[in-house]
Amino acid sequence: MRVITTATDLSRELDEARRAGHSVGLVPTMGALHAGHRSLVERAAQECDVAVVSVFVNPTQFNDRSDLERYPRDLDGDVALAEEAGASLVFAPQVEEMYPGFPDTSGTTVHVAGVTEAMEGASRPGHFDGVATVVTKLLAITGRCRAYFGEKDYQQLAVVRRLVADLRLPVDVVACATVRDPDGVALSSRNARLSSAERVSARVLHQALLAGVAAIEDGERDPERVADVMEVVLAGEPGVVVDYATVVDAATLQAPQVVAGEVRLLLAGWLGSVRLIDNLGATAPPIGPYEAEERSIRLCAGV
Repeated sequence: MRVITTATDLSRELDEARRAGHSVGLVPTMGALHAGHRSLVERAAQECDVAVVSVFVNPTQFNDRSDLERYPRDLDGDVALAEEAGASLVFAPQVEEMYPGFPDTSGTTVHVAGVTEAMEGASRPGHFDGVATVVTKLLAITGRCRAYFGEKDYQQLAVVRRLVADLRLPVDVVACATVRDPDGVALSSRNARLSSAERVSARVLHQALLAGVAAIEDGERDPERVADVMEVVLAGEPGVVVDYATVVDAATLQAPQVVAGEVRLLLAGWLGSVRLIDNLGATAPPIGPYEAEERSIRLCAGV
């Protein structure tokens, strides 16, 4: 396995691989790789002839400079994990390679409308413009490929799917299931910044999602009431400050009037100075005419 640091060298390498009939898989990361990333790399290595892992802490997706400065970095460890997982190449560019003229990043940016305004977009203004811009750059450098993203960052996955479709990029976006510790906590590079007590408190995020899913399975069709269920569970853990808890359509990320079909439950919360996100999918049967009428009556009555 080799480490490449320039876009020109990576593009040349991958063009040669494709001319030789080889398929390419890309796993975009910001480093600090853990078992969740490993699962993405392993899948890319299994499904593609050449698996590339990009390691780049993207400054334009941080709206808090201190958060950027605290973000963990361990390139040697990242390279070792990527190699063990079956990667063929690691792309580890300097910031000036991705943003010529840095720290001036006021040039071309990519904005994806429709799936970026709520949740993370509302809590982190400008975040998804940074994500969309750097992902577009990485996909342009890589060329035709399969790109692997974790469902743990579900809204980000939706943003990438939309930009690939809208820009008609020659990319197959592959969604991979969230990897969790045995206690249900989703693996995240930010978990390393949690104190031992905060790490215990972090379990409540998954517990809140499970409670929301259970409410839907028990017949709850009011998205606000499902959100309330999650917030009640989160409020029971004193160490957590809730940012948001919501239910959206799994495809459009829009808030539904009624929970029906494929939906996604998403939440975010602070544990001390660390902000964590998580999500789970749920399926509710389509709402019938009598249930719709009953709900309309309830809404009119304000109950």
